Amino acid sequence: MKINILDGANIDIDLVSEGHAPWKQMKCPWNEAEGVAIHRCAVKNTSICEYFCGIEYLDNVLCCYPEKNTSVDHNVSD
Repeated sequence: MKINILDGANIDIDLVSEGHAPWKQMKCPWNEAEGVAIHRCAVKNTSICEYFCGIEYLDNVLCCYPEKNTSVDHNVSD
């Protein structure tokens, strides 16, 4: 099977269901460290978290908190 890597997805990704998800869900380590529920991995049309490193099949978030993802320049806008 060939898998294509497609650039430019516009999606919402977070770990902030606050117990409402019917599946096991880990908490965002940044939110846990600050005792809040405000940080999101990706917000459609808005932003990508500086600790977000991608998604692994099926729904695993790759996170590098507390080290920032240096492979992405979050200050660049096209």
